[in-house]
Amino acid sequence: MSNVIPFPVRAASEDELDIDLLTAVDVAIRDLRDLAFRLRGDATGHEQAQDCLDMLTRALENARMAEMHG
Repeated sequence: MSNVIPFPVRAASEDELDIDLLTAVDVAIRDLRDLAFRLRGDATGHEQAQDCLDMLTRALENARMAEMHG
């Protein structure tokens, strides 16, 4: 069974809607790093956050490499 973590709902500003994918992934990585730290007492939640963090980190590194060589 999963543990759903509620996040506060707020309307996005016009500037927030205009974000590129690399920036969004970079921000998500930082947020997940904080979340993984807070979930360290919850083994399943921590593992899931860490797996997601690892996946996004690899994706961002690959995208940056492709951008440099593209």
